[in-house]
This record gives sequence, C-alpha cells and structure tokens, in this order.
Amino acid sequence: MTLTEKSSRNELVRLAKSLFDRGYSVGSSGNISVAIDDSILITPTNSCLGNLEPSRISKIDLAGTHVGGDPPSKEIFLHQAFYETMPAARAVVHLHSTYATAISCRSDIDPDDCIPALTPYVVMRVGRVRLLPYMRPGDPAMGQMIRDLQGQKAAVLLANHGLVLAAKDLESAVYASEELEETAKLLMLLATHPHRMLSSPQVQELVDVFGR
Repeated sequence: MTLTEKSSRNELVRLAKSLFDRGYSVGSSGNISVAIDDSILITPTNSCLGNLEPSRISKIDLAGTHVGGDPPSKEIFLHQAFYETMPAARAVVHLHSTYATAISCRSDIDPDDCIPALTPYVVMRVGRVRLLPYMRPGDPAMGQMIRDLQGQKAAVLLANHGLVLAAKDLESAVYASEELEETAKLLMLLATHPHRMLSSPQVQELVDVFGR
C-alpha cells in the first residue's frame, strides 16, 4: 500500500467519523469515495461512517473491478459517474442528511435550482444543485442520470433520497456537503417566513470572484 493510499484511507475514515458524530449520517447510510491514481477507495456496503477501518475500505479499479478491501457500496456507480464526467473531481460524498433529504422530498422546488442562493457560501462551495428524479437505491440508472449532466453540476439531490456531491479533494467534498445540508436546514426553517435570497448580480459577483 502506497503512502498516498494509506493516508487517503486514514483521511476518509477521519472525515466519515466526523460526519457521523455530528449527525450528517445515521446507521449505515451514506457513502464516501476518493480517487487515487488509477483506483477509487470507497466505503464498504452496509458500513457505518462512524466506525470504518482503514484496511477494510473497498478498493476498485477504474473499470469498476473490486480489487481489495470489503465489497464496495452498492451505489458505487454514482461515484464513478462523477469521476468519468468531471476530471477535476477526486472525491465524492453521498449523504442521507436530514434537511437535504427533506428538500429532496418537496414537490414545490425548482428541479434546476433546488438549493437556491440563500447565502454566499452555498454559491461559493456548492454551486447550483439539480434535482434528479427518484429511482430505487442501488439502481445503476442513477449513474447514467449523472453522466447525462456532462460534468456541468458538482452537486445533485436525488429525489426522496439525499445528496451527492463531487469536489477536488476529500476535505472539500465533505465541507461542501456540510454547506449544502446547512443551507437546506436554513431553507426549511425559513419556509414559512418572509426572507430574501441573493440577487442575480450578487450571485454573479461571487462566481466571478471565486469561480464556482
């Protein structure tokens, strides 16, 4: 095992436990991956993000063949689709976090912009979020829906399911998924109260300055 692979396994375990300990993941829900060289490390199927073991993290090659560790998450295809269509992406986080999942269940949201620009940080760290239609967990067709986005969206909500987000590295992916969840929480808290969103010029300024 190379030093890079060893450190990536340890970092994945550390960040996964942080998400679990703070309630972003419960039970055996959610999965996280990181790309290293010509392989992908991903949390095993039916594993709990709170008690992963570095040596048991699943390893697959870019063709999807399981080459080490425990069997991979059944939703590995979500991760592969992002890596195939977003060359700069080196990590993917999929969570069933409470408020993002609640938003994904609502029938009154804009599927092209389901986490609107409430704060500058969701614009800077997440970008515009697409809602994808419901499919059963484990259905490989969800991977094709992400491929169909052609790398234009780094974050999606799966209807009645949860969030999936890709970023340049593991820490960035985790932080961005947290930002998406916290913004979803704010949106739910404000749903019955008058509130303002960032204007289009304000959003564009953020995009121009920070490049999301």
